[in-house]
Amino acid sequence: MSPKPIGNRGGINFVSRRRAARQRPMIALCSALILMRSLQAQMEPVAPTEPDASSVNSLKDLSIEDLMNIEVTSVARQPEKLQDAPSAIQVITGDDIQRSGATSIPEALRLADNLDVAQQNSHDWDISARGFNTDLANKLLVMIDGRTVYTPLFSGVFWNAQDYLLEDIDRIEVISGPGGTLWGANAVNGVINITTKSAKDTQGLYVEGGGGSQPQDFIGARYGGIIAPNIYYRIYGKYTDWNHEDFGNGTAANDAWDQGQGGFRIDADPSPDNKFTVSGDLYSDTENDPSGGLAKNSGGNLLGRWSHTFSSDSDMSLQMYYDRTHLLDPEAADFSEPAGVLADTLDTYDVDFQHHFHLGDHNNIIWGAGYRFTDDTVEPAPTVTFLPNHLDQSLYSGFLQDEIKLAENLSFTLGSKLEHNDYTGWEVEPSARLQWNATPKQMFWAAVSRAVRTPSRIDEDLREPTGLPTPFPSSILDGSTDFVSETLIAYEAGYRAQLGTKTTTSLSLFYNDYNNIRSTTSTTPAAPPSFGFPLVFQNNLEGQTYGLEFTANYQLFDWWRLHAGYDLLKEYLRIKPGQVDFNNALNETSDPEQQWSLRSSMDLPHNVTLDSALRWVDTLHNNNGPTPGTVPSYYELEVRLGWHPVSNFEIAIVGENLLHAHHYEYGFPSAAREEISRSFMVKASWQY
Repeated sequence: MSPKPIGNRGGINFVSRRRAARQRPMIALCSALILMRSLQAQMEPVAPTEPDASSVNSLKDLSIEDLMNIEVTSVARQPEKLQDAPSAIQVITGDDIQRSGATSIPEALRLADNLDVAQQNSHDWDISARGFNTDLANKLLVMIDGRTVYTPLFSGVFWNAQDYLLEDIDRIEVISGPGGTLWGANAVNGVINITTKSAKDTQGLYVEGGGGSQPQDFIGARYGGIIAPNIYYRIYGKYTDWNHEDFGNGTAANDAWDQGQGGFRIDADPSPDNKFTVSGDLYSDTENDPSGGLAKNSGGNLLGRWSHTFSSDSDMSLQMYYDRTHLLDPEAADFSEPAGVLADTLDTYDVDFQHHFHLGDHNNIIWGAGYRFTDDTVEPAPTVTFLPNHLDQSLYSGFLQDEIKLAENLSFTLGSKLEHNDYTGWEVEPSARLQWNATPKQMFWAAVSRAVRTPSRIDEDLREPTGLPTPFPSSILDGSTDFVSETLIAYEAGYRAQLGTKTTTSLSLFYNDYNNIRSTTSTTPAAPPSFGFPLVFQNNLEGQTYGLEFTANYQLFDWWRLHAGYDLLKEYLRIKPGQVDFNNALNETSDPEQQWSLRSSMDLPHNVTLDSALRWVDTLHNNNGPTPGTVPSYYELEVRLGWHPVSNFEIAIVGENLLHAHHYEYGFPSAAREEISRSFMVKASWQY
């Protein structure tokens, strides 16, 4: 009997098996629409208004200079202009998303040049920054309106469960590089912060719908109104039905899926110094598995935030949220164990406080504290379990950062976060950052940071039983209570500038030094009857990565804008001296060495817009145990043609992956690897 291959997913099967049957549950959308009608009859009517710039999608409404003046919050946890943010940050605006034709958050993230975005199949995505983009990618922190959307099962993100009405997203801030000083553990290689629009900015009715080859059909609606003076609300619902992808031999992969989601947001400004936000979402999706199994995701969240301004130099915020997720994942039979279903229910309670103030003329200080409690219950499948099945965990944190003004155009920022988790105890994540504004429109920066990836349940609690009797191995892969945090020391430098009235550019350089990276190590001799199994997760890898990220915007004419991006990543991961790794240091990286993109946006006569994006991704190296494999390099092209026959109505035709009928983006070469298909869709949207 040959051992089960331990591939790029670290031997964990359930992460990429989350697929289920196509049902058509429109509960979220129907409930939202019914609620819209009832609220519309009761609330104060909203007079029709002309659509804002985001609905007209005109390049003239957001100049090159305006792009550099966009306010971002992810770098300093307080608003600052993009031009002045000393970090490798890129911003995807709501206008960028609408003009791209994206129908999901992962698709929208392709607009960030500093991310590696690869689609596995119809519903699974692998997304990372600066490397380590595996099925168990765990070094990227993702937030939606301040709510962390990762699972403590593997410290990563189930991307198909993250959804929203894209029309209501204000911006997506993407930082490549560590953010642990302000955001904590797992913000190792980057931070993605998705910010939705205020309810005040989404008044009236918005409806969209369409379909094609991928997705097959979709519909969404949002209504915003006024509850009382200075109290605004919106409710929304959406439903999407996704088609299957294909295997390499051309047969259908049977991985079609559908998802429904609905929610609300209320924003209140009772006084100039106080702002309140309450929001919530409910979602459910079902997915087909090529093996015939069914998977389901469902969940919901409720968030509240209070912001108070003490003076022009001092403010605070207090945020609390509750998040519940439920996962049903089919597990195929393995060795002598039968097939089954793994179920995971996670409840998260989080509170976060921060205070910002100026101390004299030279110190800009922000500090805060937080507490997170998670209640995780796993109902095991015969082939996958977690011990203990039920686990409560607490995370305590505090941070302090001081931006010190050394001269009129020179500042030095020093800070650290201190966290306590139940696996490794106290973790410290300091950083130092220097910023020099050479001119009002040219800025240089450099930074040194430490970040950690703390253990997840997979690293310590996982068991993959074989069901075999003694003397055969009892399991194929186990977690280890000796697993420690993975660490990073990062060195960065960058330049951001507006060169004249038509050009902006940004360049970031980095060198990362990693230690205690996850490995899989045999605990028994590699001979029959054990064959070296079970494997155990340990920290036997170390290494370095370095590279650069370049991006530029050029306003060729008032009606034509170009965008270019290029990434270079060199990875050198190795086994520590005197240690071993079953995967020969191949399992934690699955990344292209180079990738580039070129986007074009045009405002044509007669209210027509034409947007296109050409991208090239270098060869991707992955593995199946100690055996290396590749995904061939590829070019792809996306095109969107939109027309506004009237100002508040648009119809668009979108083509994706136009250069190939099918192409691979991820996965080890095998009969089970799926290709991503060329697709077309039509979308109509109306706003009143």
